This record gives sequence, structure tokens and C-alpha cells, in this order.
Amino acid sequence: MTAPRQEAADDAVLTRIGQAVMLHQGGDREEARNRLVRLWQEIGADGDPYHRCTLAHYMADTQDDPAAALMWDLIALAAADAAAAAGGAGGGSREAVRGFYPALHLDLADDYLRLDRPEAARDQLSRARAAAGVLGADPYGDRMRAAITRLGARLDAAGGAGPRDAGRPGTGGPDGGADPYGDEHLPGGGG
Repeated sequence: MTAPRQEAADDAVLTRIGQAVMLHQGGDREEARNRLVRLWQEIGADGDPYHRCTLAHYMADTQDDPAAALMWDLIALAAADAAAAAGGAGGGSREAVRGFYPALHLDLADDYLRLDRPEAARDQLSRARAAAGVLGADPYGDRMRAAITRLGARLDAAGGAGPRDAGRPGTGGPDGGADPYGDEHLPGGGG
């Protein structure tokens, strides 16, 4: 495939991920999950790491079970590491991949908190704080830093044990609360 055609195909994958995210944000979790599953099957477990990271990150948000969310967030982190090792080839620059890490570690901290694994939650929250140094002084960076602070307060308030009904960052939680990330969950846009 020629370079312009490959770039168009890459953009199409990210567009389809974004469409599924919009469905989820609009309240259609099941259809969003179904579309992401189909796209995952197309991309494959050995597909472009940038796409796998993005897709797995959002797939985690569509999960009802905290253990399933953890699994997808771990897949997203492994794919981010693969993308960073490859120099961010295939749709994402090294800088864009580095920008994923605060959100990835934040989501893992939340997963572990929800699974009553406070030490693992603290470790991931510490990693999110350390990774936050790459965030810009912009609305996305502000939202991420605020979400890290809020999750730290939740972890402190829970005494380390996570309430089982707490919503994961980016989903609004079961009580319909506000998305702590705002409309854009990852660097570079809302999808």
C-alpha cells in the first residue's frame, strides 16, 4: 500500500474508534463495545500498536466488570509500550504515545481501586503522577491532572479499599456523574 493510502487507512481506524467512543459517550455502551470488538478483530492482536493502544483504552471504558476493564487497560499499556519502542510508527508520534501514559496509569489505578487492590492502585497512581510531566498547560493536561488528584483523594478517603460501585475515570460512573477527563479522553482529540 502506498504511503498516502496507508495514512488514509490509519485515519479510518482512528475515525472508527472515535465513532464508537461517541456512541459510548452518548449512552450506548453495548453498541460501542460491539463495534470496538469487531474493529479489534480486524486490527488483530499483532496490529499497529498505536491503534491497539487506543482501541484497548476505550474498550476498557465499555466494560461492566472491573476485572475485564483491568484486562483491557493492561493490553492498552502493553500496546503503548510497543508503540513507544517502535518510535510511535503507524499513526502516532513518540510524543503522542508518551501523552497516553498518564491516562493509562490513571485508569489502571482506578481498576485496582475498584478491585480492592489498594497497593497496586497506589503504584499506578504514582506512575500516573510521574507520567503527567509530559502533559501540556492546556485543557487536556488540566483535566488529567485534576483527575489524578481526584483519584488520589478517593484512594485516601477509601483508606486504600476501593468502593465497588465507583465509576471509572472517563465513564461518568454508575451515578451519571461528570466525566473527569471532559470530552477528550486521550491527547489529540475526542476519539
